[in-house]
Amino acid sequence: MVKRKAWMGTNPRISYLTGATPAGQSVRLEAFRQGLRELGYVEGKNIVVEYRYAEENPDRLPALAAELVRLKVDVLVTGGGGITRAAKNVTNTIPIVMAQDGDPVANGFVASLAQPGGNITGLSNLNPEISGKQLELLKEILPKLSRVAVLVSSAKNPANLQQVKEIELAAEAFKVNLQYLTVRSSRDIETAFRAATKERADAVLVQSGSIFNSHRKLIVKLAAQSRLPAIYSHSQYVADGGLMTYGASLPDLDRRVATYVDKILKGTKPADLPVQQATKFEFVINLKAAKQIGLTIPNRVLERANQVIK
Repeated sequence: MVKRKAWMGTNPRISYLTGATPAGQSVRLEAFRQGLRELGYVEGKNIVVEYRYAEENPDRLPALAAELVRLKVDVLVTGGGGITRAAKNVTNTIPIVMAQDGDPVANGFVASLAQPGGNITGLSNLNPEISGKQLELLKEILPKLSRVAVLVSSAKNPANLQQVKEIELAAEAFKVNLQYLTVRSSRDIETAFRAATKERADAVLVQSGSIFNSHRKLIVKLAAQSRLPAIYSHSQYVADGGLMTYGASLPDLDRRVATYVDKILKGTKPADLPVQQATKFEFVINLKAAKQIGLTIPNRVLERANQVIK
């Protein structure tokens, strides 16, 4: 039996706000539900979960966040950085739990990881730190790698700036030139790939960001058409046919989010719950995608992958 605060005879109501579609978020949501079940929460019995989907349209997020605030949910779970910002903009009282964020301190969501200090806490996916490793993996599968196109979203995002710093350190070490291509809307994606091809990029590194997550299938398709090896930040890209991913396991982060929900429902303030970092990482390679662009992945790299799709 779950111990909870008194809700006047009603079950606690929490929400999960995502920029994706129900199908696109299904794996992560099931991990979240699993985490709740492990703590004794069962939807429809002793907890209510309100799901809201922006359906890959970030412009819908502010209205959806405001709607959840009007419902007076007890906890608002957010699926990513842009979503957390939308929630932050409409409430400074309802507890917000981040399922993932690249740099919650730089993004202004928390004062520090150890002492968040406000109504936001949750998990960090360490995206800035893994960006250099992604470039290293591209170098391993392409020993003659000399030019990499880096797809970036908003230059104003502090977490993105930190990712760029990590990429540049790796690029200097591996003597690789970088071509930054800014994507602010879906219209910029095809333009970016044309520019990468024109400048003879050897590979593409796609930064994390809601604009990219919302258009995964298009990016994967254009990478294949351009015959450009590409590395991404999470495994959903590979599930959509992408070549390779290295990053934090998002389902694992979503499962762990439930522990924050539990503690908040039992009375702990978000300000007193330290932000935790990712501990499980995924390195997935899609050999079908490699064959499609005529690329052979070295055995030493395949042996280190968590999963190889054949």
